[in-house]
Amino acid sequence: MAEPPLYPVAGAAGPQGDEDRLGLPDGADAPLDELVGAYPNYNEEEEERRYYRRKRLGVLKNVLAASAGGTLTYGVYLGLLQMQLILHYDETYREVKYGNMGLPDIDSKMLIGINVTPIAALLYTPVLIRFFGTKWMMFLGVGIYALFVSTNYWERYYTLVPSAVALGMAIVPLWASMGNYITRMAQKYYEYSHYKERDGQDPQQRPPRGSHAPYLLVFQAIFYSFFHLSFACAQLPMVYFLNNYLYDLNHTLYNVHSCGTNSQGILSGFNKTVLRTLPRSRNLIVVESVLMAVAFVAMLLVLGLCGAAYRPTEEIDLRSVGWGNIFQLPFKHVRDFRLRHLTPFFIYSGFEVLFACTGLALGYGVCSIGLERLAYLLVAYSLGASASSLLCLLGLWLPRHVPLVSGSGLHLLLTVGLFFWAPTPKVLQHMWILYVAAVLWGVGSALNKTGLSTLLGILYEDKERQDFIFTIYHWWQAVAIFVVYLGSSLPMKAKLAVLLLTLVVAMISYLVMEQKLRRGVVPRQPRIPRPQHKVRGYRYLEEDNSDESDAEGERYGGGGGGGGGRGDGGEDEALLSGPRPGPEPAGFGRRPCPYEQAQEGDGPEEQ
Repeated sequence: MAEPPLYPVAGAAGPQGDEDRLGLPDGADAPLDELVGAYPNYNEEEEERRYYRRKRLGVLKNVLAASAGGTLTYGVYLGLLQMQLILHYDETYREVKYGNMGLPDIDSKMLIGINVTPIAALLYTPVLIRFFGTKWMMFLGVGIYALFVSTNYWERYYTLVPSAVALGMAIVPLWASMGNYITRMAQKYYEYSHYKERDGQDPQQRPPRGSHAPYLLVFQAIFYSFFHLSFACAQLPMVYFLNNYLYDLNHTLYNVHSCGTNSQGILSGFNKTVLRTLPRSRNLIVVESVLMAVAFVAMLLVLGLCGAAYRPTEEIDLRSVGWGNIFQLPFKHVRDFRLRHLTPFFIYSGFEVLFACTGLALGYGVCSIGLERLAYLLVAYSLGASASSLLCLLGLWLPRHVPLVSGSGLHLLLTVGLFFWAPTPKVLQHMWILYVAAVLWGVGSALNKTGLSTLLGILYEDKERQDFIFTIYHWWQAVAIFVVYLGSSLPMKAKLAVLLLTLVVAMISYLVMEQKLRRGVVPRQPRIPRPQHKVRGYRYLEEDNSDESDAEGERYGGGGGGGGGRGDGGEDEALLSGPRPGPEPAGFGRRPCPYEQAQEGDGPEEQ
């Protein structure tokens, strides 16, 4: 007697039953919908909500990863540069470690490469961002910063100077792409949060003006809260390593007689020897290896955790306007009165951050309380700026000009106060004033930078021109930093006068711009050319193709009296009549597939 099979055979009849446990017939009589139909408990609305929730979490992950990557990159760069310049300043270190190699000359040329090279960035930054894409430009810029760190293992002219020039070339593209990236994340977060409102709209229809502004304000506050922490991160090598080798202020400030507003240049009379003992080469290699590891982590953050700023089709569209147009459009945006009115603010933004690191920290801080307290002064500035970046969230309820005007007003009061203050060298009683001034200057810097980046993202919502706007912004910042580098030997009163004048002009110019916008003056923006695609592929087979050029529209969508449209195949029939080798020609009303186009040479470009 044969044993019954362990598992029932599909379609077999017998005592095992023609029905399953749900009471449905098996085999050929089974209903097709039960086999291939939708899952009975599937909730489309719930799945859609979960999908867009994952998308929003991905956007937040992108913002945090970009912010952390930028913080680590800039912190490593500033920390290494600060430690390197202090070590190379010491005469004993130069003579014992490098002999007559000429480290001061190498350092001066390195600073020229960092400060002068960005002047040409307006010529190539938009092209690089469009060519590589926003995310990959960020990754390339962080990689060049890491290259600069790596060259300090072997300090020679042919390593330091070329890497400094490469770093100078990467400064504007990196930070312009960062600003563009944060703005795009805010726009994408709005799309993923209001997906129900866009269901019934045309996919090409733009969201309402200013709709992404609250998200942009929050994301910019997060970014600059992270970014300003880079100044504190840069002091870690100083606090935990270099401070152990420094002389106290009685030695370094022995010949310093005037500080603050009475000072001339940078630390006039400062002692040429600042190191009590020379650090061992092995210890220096350990510190530089740690900095190199942090720079590598920043590269991995940008590479692995930052998603793309645009969809692949959008990236292709941004490149397809023509490289000549991409090169010219930053210059054509000068006709926009909003950018012209904001240019003094761009310049002041570069002035004030350099003044915090050189004028306030060195001319007032180190000159009076010693080099060993430089790190703590900059940490106070950094923490004040980082915490105050979150104050810009008040812009969710206040008018948008409040953060900018508040930060500028605070800097105005501090600049006037510093103009009349000359601290006494080697006197520590006024040290608390310096720390308060550093924190308040950080508060003003945070309000200015966060408010300015948010304002640019609100005024220029078109994704086709955001990279141009942030390029112009950071290029003017680079020009301002170059001017500060040229005027480093000026008296402190002259520096404060230039800073004060620029700040007043920037505030007046900005308020005039806001007044024009309230009166309804329409800005004159250059037209962004339509994408002209020369490559055909799978993405151009749709009936309603938003990317097709004018020639393609006339060829395939034409209509009218020409008889050459897609619906009227008379001309196509004459062209395709007769036997031809290769694939079967496209029928009437059907667009040839890419393989047929390649075989037949069909299309306006080949005619």
